[in-house]
Amino acid sequence: MPSFQAVSQTTPEIQIPAEKLPADGRFASGPSKVRPEAVTALAEIADDFLGTSHRKNAVKDIVGRLRDGLSELFELPDDWEVVLGNGGTTLFWDAATIGLIRDRSQHLSFGEFSSKFAKGVASAPFLADPMVIESNTGDHPEAVGTPGIDLYALTHNETSTGVSMNLTRPAGADDDAVVAVDATSAAGAIAWDTSQVDCYYFAPQKAFASDGGLWIAPCSPRAMDRINEIDAGPRWIPPGLNLKTALDNSVKNQTYNTPALATIFLTMHQVEWFNENGGMSFSTGRSQANAAAIYGWAEKSDAAQPFVADEAKRSQVVATIDFDEAVSADDIAAVLRANGILDTEGYRKLGRNQLRIALFPAIETSDLEALTGCLDYVIDQLS
Repeated sequence: MPSFQAVSQTTPEIQIPAEKLPADGRFASGPSKVRPEAVTALAEIADDFLGTSHRKNAVKDIVGRLRDGLSELFELPDDWEVVLGNGGTTLFWDAATIGLIRDRSQHLSFGEFSSKFAKGVASAPFLADPMVIESNTGDHPEAVGTPGIDLYALTHNETSTGVSMNLTRPAGADDDAVVAVDATSAAGAIAWDTSQVDCYYFAPQKAFASDGGLWIAPCSPRAMDRINEIDAGPRWIPPGLNLKTALDNSVKNQTYNTPALATIFLTMHQVEWFNENGGMSFSTGRSQANAAAIYGWAEKSDAAQPFVADEAKRSQVVATIDFDEAVSADDIAAVLRANGILDTEGYRKLGRNQLRIALFPAIETSDLEALTGCLDYVIDQLS
């Protein structure tokens, strides 16, 4: 497949027959589709919830339900804590740089987002240069247990490329080394083992069908010990980036500063929807069915194929699909958008003739199946 993005000057005027269209045309990789039932539930409590103090019971009760729901969903051990803070995953990288890395970290870099944390750490003047292990896009490297590395930075799912990885504590790692995992597009849709991870952080605008601007980090005792250790040391930490401050507030079911209440509610509603229907087996099952629909179509198509060659590394939450050079993925995405099917464009910096399609649990498999029919129709019209 070519590694360039074909570009046309105008959007072809193609009307997809109404009977072929999905019921809901939102396929963005984040912010993702928000379930209408969650929006309705938010509207029903808005008068007593939105616009109220985040330190009063009306909000603290929702935060508590969110923390308890995540503990149930992930089957967290009793000695773990679900920590929350404002700012999303990007801000958490800064907080972790200051408050979770003692001296030197190791980073697996295999896409846009996994590389950003490594770059931020490399610029921190109080830390040793990080050890960065890279791989080509469409693949992922493996962590290497190394003496002196006190934090291993893994990425459960690389949103830019559609590559996911199994989470395993590196053999030979120091006993107190922390394994921190960026799970922003994986959390709630890909299973993980708490014995292999110490800090599993994410923002809720992907599988949890909410908005961004919030970070959530289930933390093990090892991670909390590290947070407390660094907080007690000489390093200056801005209050808004202090993980100890976030931890202390979280156990009181609140955030240090005012959160977006709608974001917290929508996240809680999605978590409880998962739990009421079977927990992770339910949510991962929905994403797996969605993945089967889109990858199955691509493997049978004469014009497309999955970008990630190794099936074991293909994401079940974000599908990246390459197209033959005879058809422009940009044109396909533009036609889809003109017909109400949104946000299927490939990741801009990857620069491939490619679409990127979300497979999150909130998306109905019937809509993914309808999308494949629309893709066939558009490709036929463009040929």
